[in-house]
Amino acid sequence: MPLFKRNPFGHILFIKRFLIQILGAISHSRYRSFNNLQIEGSEVLRQLPDKNVLFISNHQTYFADVAAMFHVFNASLKGRDDNIKNVGYLWKPKLNLYYVAAGETMKSGLLPRIFAYVGSVSVERTWRSSGKDVNRQVKMSDISNIGTALKDGWVITFPQGTTTPFKPIRRGTAHIIKTFKPTVVPIVIDGFRRSFDKKGLMIKKRNVLQSMVIKEPLEIDYENEDVSSIVEKIEFAIEQHPSFLKVLTPKQLKEQEEFIESRSFWGVDNKKKDKENTEEY
Repeated sequence: MPLFKRNPFGHILFIKRFLIQILGAISHSRYRSFNNLQIEGSEVLRQLPDKNVLFISNHQTYFADVAAMFHVFNASLKGRDDNIKNVGYLWKPKLNLYYVAAGETMKSGLLPRIFAYVGSVSVERTWRSSGKDVNRQVKMSDISNIGTALKDGWVITFPQGTTTPFKPIRRGTAHIIKTFKPTVVPIVIDGFRRSFDKKGLMIKKRNVLQSMVIKEPLEIDYENEDVSSIVEKIEFAIEQHPSFLKVLTPKQLKEQEEFIESRSFWGVDNKKKDKENTEEY
């Protein structure tokens, strides 16, 4: 590889590799030590083509979700089965990996600009700007850039465009699917909202069970299926369809919280074991 080889967006690949390695080494403990990331479906990743793959996922933080996916994708491609043990999988990371993000977010400071170099395809949101609701046309250059990224490799997108759960799916994602006909792989994540702040930079709570489920690619009739049908498929695939909503009583909420805590790999489980051992002696 030439020393200054660049990707289609002009980013120098050896710099991108270096940033992924450094940021990956720093963030690894956020999913392996402070919290426990449980993974399902890593074998799906190894069966995918090298290009024109679109990952669709629910969204819980600005950056922690994407960082976890970079870890999981690279670990899985290096033969790890549903784990990210031994950060050595980042020695030769996948460099044609991108994620769609709001340009406004990626320009909000030095750190986001560094994250952007790692693989952001920045787009201008049509419904929100500077904390206010707006209504503007989609920029064709944004669509073109997503197409360029798909032509070069894998792209992660969050079709709700927000970290708020059960918000509507943006129809633009369905249009992208019909236009570029990528392999569409759903991912469902959980636990990131509880363990990190909204930006995903600060650890809010430790000993939280985080989960990432990678599902089989969706079956889509690119030519004949309409946008509404694809949107509905996305809603069900990433478990954000209104039918997944349920109203819980205060008692059910408490039981759910206790259940979540009990699944922590070194939290409540260990405390219970300690108590049992103490009673035995």
